[in-house]
Amino acid sequence: ELMASLQSRLQALWEEQELVLLEVRECARWGEELEVMVRDLCKPNEFERYMMFIGDLEKVVSLLLCLSSRLARVQNAMSRMDGNTEAEEKQSLNERHKLLSQQREDAKDLKENLDRRERVVSGILAKYLTEEQLQDYQHFVQVKTSLLIEQKDLEEQIKYFEEQLENLKQSIP
Repeated sequence: ELMASLQSRLQALWEEQELVLLEVRECARWGEELEVMVRDLCKPNEFERYMMFIGDLEKVVSLLLCLSSRLARVQNAMSRMDGNTEAEEKQSLNERHKLLSQQREDAKDLKENLDRRERVVSGILAKYLTEEQLQDYQHFVQVKTSLLIEQKDLEEQIKYFEEQLENLKQSIP
């Protein structure tokens, strides 16, 4: 029953992931349309700033999500430590925690820098776009970010349930 329940939950997550991937493709098409419009309206150096921002948006958000996920796994492993945990393993987890925490702080600094760049790009686009077009651009940035987060969350959930199912299969004689 537990295996069937896990399998059912996994199936639902895979279906949800397919829907998110459809939204990601739709968002990419929307982004391409915006790109053409911005290229046509802006000066080449302004268009370059826009493209760099859009490219870095995905990289920085993905980096933050990845580091946060890895940090959470290390924290979970640390919470399972007890008196029987070897000193070497404790030290390794503590070092990984420290390193990942520092990397996440650095990534947060990158995100703050990215947010400043977004304000600059919005200022540039405000000179060329109508209010409605500017709102579309801002909505695009929000949707792109939220889809990245949703995609990563689904990947993590799927990975977790697949591990649970595999552990359960191995525990049954």
